[in-house]
Amino acid sequence: MGNSVSFSGVILAAGESSRMGRDKALLPWPPQSAGTSTGNTFLSAAIGLFTPYVDVILVVAGKNLNDLSPIVYARGASLLVNPDPSRGQFSSLQTGLREVLNRGRDAAMVTLVDRPPPESQTLNALVDSFSGRDHGVWAVIPEYQGKHGHPILIGREMIGAFLKAPASANAREIEHANQQRIAYVAVSDPRVTANVDTPEEYAAIESRL
Repeated sequence: MGNSVSFSGVILAAGESSRMGRDKALLPWPPQSAGTSTGNTFLSAAIGLFTPYVDVILVVAGKNLNDLSPIVYARGASLLVNPDPSRGQFSSLQTGLREVLNRGRDAAMVTLVDRPPPESQTLNALVDSFSGRDHGVWAVIPEYQGKHGHPILIGREMIGAFLKAPASANAREIEHANQQRIAYVAVSDPRVTANVDTPEEYAAIESRL
């Protein structure tokens, strides 16, 4: 990594993908409509994205535990289970971040499994910004054309803020309350703000990016 920050990767993958009709973590990436298949999925691509930057990757699953475990373990990641994913995505984030602290790490890269992986230079820019931040900055978040995206890089202070909040909260609320402690990094990568919720969005994602 070339810096002293010890990151854990956290991938949130416990959603039921009800609008998609099948588990978004298992969707081929890149889409098979490209004419060739790499054998990768959204989940394996996210793990591959984080691997050069972190020493542990935590995938938070829910009822899809058994479906995700072969991909997770084949790529050297660890699997966590949100015991009640119906509480919402924020409860999965808290599940992952508790384990980050349990493993003695001070920082985390967090992404959602339904986001196309950004370009490697985008993540490099985020890591450089986080590594060079002053003590008043708790998080680094990419920004594309005025929209905030993923992955986000968070330090111990922001991890603590997320964990102190009730499970009924959401990450956006916590980020807004601590906006002055966040560094927003402008990037030219539309993938940081793209997400896939429906079959139509998945079919269109290649041309959009």
